[in-house]
Amino acid sequence: MGLIRKATIKDIKIIHQLLQHYGQIGELLARPLSELYDHVRDFTVYEDETTKRVLGCCALQFCWEDLAEIRSLAVQPAVVGQGIGRQLADTVLAEARRYDVKQVFTLTYRPEFFERLDFHRIDRSELPIKIWSGCITCVKYPDCDEIAMMKQLSG
Repeated sequence: MGLIRKATIKDIKIIHQLLQHYGQIGELLARPLSELYDHVRDFTVYEDETTKRVLGCCALQFCWEDLAEIRSLAVQPAVVGQGIGRQLADTVLAEARRYDVKQVFTLTYRPEFFERLDFHRIDRSELPIKIWSGCITCVKYPDCDEIAMMKQLSG
């Protein structure tokens, strides 16, 4: 059984290790440790209630008054397929709704996962220019190969 909660400063090193793992195998873009500390309030984690070990993470970053991004969604490899990623995504989507966000996008290498959450593929050019400011420092810039996806939120 697990507990979903907002991340704390103490969680950042394990979040960093988790993102580094998936970054090394090319399944997401790893983030520098300093950036994770800067954005700790964006993160939600899934913690095993027995061991208190963080088994997954997901960030919701607000981009505009009605637009947010799901980023850095990752689950410990040993527990992939147990619904942890889905629970984390559902939690941050609920958070977006509480802030009255109308659209949530993601850039992903796992479009099938997000399609199950009712995201649809879009052309990256449909995203506002403001979101590309972080791309300048990305190791894959300007040859981004992530798939852009968008979800409309009701309300």
